Amino acid sequence: RRKMNLKSERRGIHVDQSELLCKKGCGYYGNPAWQGFCSKCWREEYHKARQKQIQEDWELAERLQREEEEAYASSQSTQGAQSLTFSKFEEKKTNEKTRKVTTVKKFFTASSRAGAKKEIQEAKAPSPAIHRQASIETDRVSKEFIEFIRTYQKPGQDIYKQCKLFLDTMSHKRDLSIEEQSECAQDFYQNVADRLQTRWKVPPEKVEKAMDEVEKYIMTRQYKYVFCPETTDDEKKDLAVQKRIRALHWVTPQMLCVPVSEEIPEVSDMVVKAITDIIEMDSKRVPRDKLACITKCSKHIFNAIKITKNEPASADDFLPTLIYIVLKGNPPRLQSNIQYITRFCNPSRLMTGEDGYYFTNLCCAVAFIEKLDAQSLNLSQEDFDRFMTGQTSPKKQESDTFSPDVCLGVKQMCKSLDLLSQLNERQERIVSEAKKLEKDLIDWTEGITKEVEDIVEKYPLEIKPKSQALAAIDSENVENDKLPPPLQPQVYAG
Repeated sequence: RRKMNLKSERRGIHVDQSELLCKKGCGYYGNPAWQGFCSKCWREEYHKARQKQIQEDWELAERLQREEEEAYASSQSTQGAQSLTFSKFEEKKTNEKTRKVTTVKKFFTASSRAGAKKEIQEAKAPSPAIHRQASIETDRVSKEFIEFIRTYQKPGQDIYKQCKLFLDTMSHKRDLSIEEQSECAQDFYQNVADRLQTRWKVPPEKVEKAMDEVEKYIMTRQYKYVFCPETTDDEKKDLAVQKRIRALHWVTPQMLCVPVSEEIPEVSDMVVKAITDIIEMDSKRVPRDKLACITKCSKHIFNAIKITKNEPASADDFLPTLIYIVLKGNPPRLQSNIQYITRFCNPSRLMTGEDGYYFTNLCCAVAFIEKLDAQSLNLSQEDFDRFMTGQTSPKKQESDTFSPDVCLGVKQMCKSLDLLSQLNERQERIVSEAKKLEKDLIDWTEGITKEVEDIVEKYPLEIKPKSQALAAIDSENVENDKLPPPLQPQVYAG
């Protein structure tokens, strides 16, 4: 009951299923990166914002033009003054584009990351082994894609042409912001799906399969340019999340009300597999493959909960366990992977289905970790601050006292011996209490007996001899002669 009460008090861990959906009410899954909207609604809002910005820019340009004409007519200013007036508008137009670049340059220096710009690549090119590995994977994916589209005949040829055209176009758009490149990719997905459905009349199930292969082909080739680009703050967010998770190393499953018992060997294996899957996500290049790692991790979590509770897991059980897995695994470049999936995954996979559901829960788990506080863990603010600063730590579980190289059998044996020791102490405590109770009963009996003897001694019992039999009432009366004679019965004859 206490566990259930704690769970009900920690409202930060609980996420209602309606909160996972798009806040516009379209029925698809939302995403924190899209401010709670689904991919479709977010693009609509994004286009509205862009149109509004364009309109504001036009109004600003017209106003500056009028001011320039008025200034010229009144003072016949020089050409240099006119250029100064127009520079205000140019500065406003280019400010948004240059802001991120100038900000990032303050924090990051040139690196050998695959997504570096051309001049950085010339200064420090990646190692031949990395380049050769990327080329091998790219060639393999290209061959697989060509083999796949052959089965679609003419629609396949059209798909291949569209993909080549898209890749060629993207090669000339490296200077665009990552949001604009993401929008180009999303438009491309939508256009290819529409062409397959309307022009070539391809069945929906084959369209979905084709879109998966298209995504695999183009994103394998685009991965090094669009994953964690230096013009964004993705790397900064990765370091912040990694530091946050390391600071929360003291959080125990009991604090999160995780319904998983790692003492069960099968459950322990499921937890290890879940952590492995979430870490393996970073090694994938295709958004769909990264989503598959999240889905496999989530299914291992559900199996671990089911084995522990001996009943199917609920959504309220899943999210705390996912948070625990993320805290325990500390996946590399977590925010970069989430942003990459959000920007370049086929939107249909994020809006519906189990992949979209698990991905949305992962985003909620990361958001919860970033905002985790004392109330969420049912701790006092003082204890939470001490744990975060490392001044003290919660009492560790027995499993934490073993070295990593100790086998599972030795751990179980030590735990059994410890349990037997605790039972022995409990038994000795019970026997001691029983003996004490027996002594108290004996002392109480002796005390009562002594009190009775004292009372009897103080007030002895006197036994009088048996009295004589009582005579007639008037046997001792000496004045019997003065009494009248007794009445005699008389016969009435009449």
